[in-house]
Amino acid sequence: MDLQSIKNRFGIIGNSPSLNHALNTAVQVSATDLTVLIVGESGVGKEVFSQIIHTLSARKHNPFIAVNCGAIPEGTIDSELFGHEKGSFTGAVESRKGYFETVNGGTIFLDEIGEMPLGTQARLLRVLETGEFIRVGSSKVQKTDVRVIAATNRELLEFAEKGKFRQDLYYRLSTVPIRVPSLRDRKEDIQLLFRKFVVDFSERYRTSAVQLDEEAKNVLINHPFPGNVRELKNLAEQISVLSNSRNISAPQLRSFLPEKNHGSRMPILAGAATQGEFANEREILYKLFFDMKKDVTELKKMFLEILQNPSMAVNAATFTKESLMNDFSRIEDNEITHAILQGQNLPTPVLSNQQQPYLLNDETIHHHEEVEENLNIMVKEKELIIKALKKHKSKRRDASADLGISERTLYRKLKEYDIDDL
Repeated sequence: MDLQSIKNRFGIIGNSPSLNHALNTAVQVSATDLTVLIVGESGVGKEVFSQIIHTLSARKHNPFIAVNCGAIPEGTIDSELFGHEKGSFTGAVESRKGYFETVNGGTIFLDEIGEMPLGTQARLLRVLETGEFIRVGSSKVQKTDVRVIAATNRELLEFAEKGKFRQDLYYRLSTVPIRVPSLRDRKEDIQLLFRKFVVDFSERYRTSAVQLDEEAKNVLINHPFPGNVRELKNLAEQISVLSNSRNISAPQLRSFLPEKNHGSRMPILAGAATQGEFANEREILYKLFFDMKKDVTELKKMFLEILQNPSMAVNAATFTKESLMNDFSRIEDNEITHAILQGQNLPTPVLSNQQQPYLLNDETIHHHEEVEENLNIMVKEKELIIKALKKHKSKRRDASADLGISERTLYRKLKEYDIDDL
């Protein structure tokens, strides 16, 4: 199949060398089972390239699925991709197959691969290297034959250097990289795309197609289009629907273009333009400083109120007003600032032996021990069930309604946790 036939079949418009090179690469790699990494800005049409590769491959009659890794919560993405066993986590009432199991023999397109959690990246790497995966909550190794096509609008190698993406997974994914050009890199195609879009929208809305004068064409070509083809299509639709004139001038076109971002109007230090990351950290430190200064002020007020109204403090430590204000006054603003910027702990007031706090019953505090709370979900669930049964005097219907579960589920939980009616 020649290149023009592929463009017609998948609705691709343009003849720029960079676009043709990307399409040729996709056609050549489609006949293999190699992993492909498609790189490009948002809105350039990366998913279309994955469909081209699958359609022209030997897997074309098998399933194809597109998964947006950035749209799946971190806690469920492993289950979505690899499946889970019944009871492997709260809410897993039955076993479920993941995408790598249901798409066996086909192609899976992992969009926004840079948003995938590191733990899931390790599982994906095992699939790519051995074709094996394990369901969540299972110990049984399963095999799959799935071709992986990944896409990202980020520079994954930079992510890998910062520890946000596995370097071994990056090199495994980028066996064949395809870089889809942005509209800024194929300006000769902008007018062709715009013309195609306005003609399509004129047919849809039963109006005549809009025309751009020469000055408007220059404005269109020189617009940066950060949203690429998606933004250009939206612009064509807005003009087709909202413009009262079918002949668009440059001022009329500019009224539909988003205003340029002139950057933040917040004051910055000289040279901060080249130190963006450091500037952001400094802003966080400044905010932390002001928040902590406010907290210290509020703390002073709170203790002053307790001293003036002893009834507000039950079994609280007693201090003299003079020693309290003197101790807190030692934490000067410059000390807080220095401690924050140096990454140190804040200075704390030092009390003399006469100023040490005592309980109102005159028992000295000799020992203090923090008991770590049990955060096990099953333990908490059992405690809630027992509380509900006690509250409703073992009436299961009322207890299940209070817990927000069915009476059948409550009965199953009672057997599972070996809870007798209370």
